[in-house]
Amino acid sequence: MSQTPIIIACDFASRAELEIFLQPFGSEPLFLKIGMELYYKEGNSLVQELKERGYKVFLDLKLHDIPNTVAQALRSLAQLDVEYITVHATGGAAMLKAASEAVQGSKTKLLAVTVLTSISEESLQRDLGVVATLDETVMAYAKMAQDNGIDGVICSPHETAAIRAQAGTEFAIVTPGIRDVNDATDDQARVATPEWALEQGATELVIGRSITGSKQPLATYMNIKERIK
Repeated sequence: MSQTPIIIACDFASRAELEIFLQPFGSEPLFLKIGMELYYKEGNSLVQELKERGYKVFLDLKLHDIPNTVAQALRSLAQLDVEYITVHATGGAAMLKAASEAVQGSKTKLLAVTVLTSISEESLQRDLGVVATLDETVMAYAKMAQDNGIDGVICSPHETAAIRAQAGTEFAIVTPGIRDVNDATDDQARVATPEWALEQGATELVIGRSITGSKQPLATYMNIKERIK
């Protein structure tokens, strides 16, 4: 686990925008989440540079394909030595097992995305045709991931306590959908404050717009960090 459980979601359009954001932080040890938008534009060179500068990196690519394709992709990505990479639990047990085997021997841990925090129970059942409740679906995906060697899951804070009880203390639970008090929920349907998410058993918190959209991002980050110390 990092010195702080805060992972900053760096949802920027370019390396230049990321650099502007990082400048006020100086030598503060940060854990950065690089998602599809930034990774597809800047590629491995950005990830390698961030690692060389001492940042921890969570590569959030949500891999989802046939088992062999995901395994081959992960063998390549594992060479970047990032802390986390995401795969989609909906890829199924065979894909998750192949993914786990592909990163063995590397320092990279895998997180399975359960149900996106932008999806409500209504949309899960209406749009995706899932008969089970949202909670039942998340719990089933988390168990399947753990049973097939995945190190942890991405889930909303609202499912964290149940997964922690089911999976035990060693299973990583990383929660997006974190909003500070008085922040807008934007496109997230299931959100929570940093304090509440940690109380539920989260390992780390993905915080994006509350920090990156702040007029004083460093001050906001340090305030949250101090409150949850």
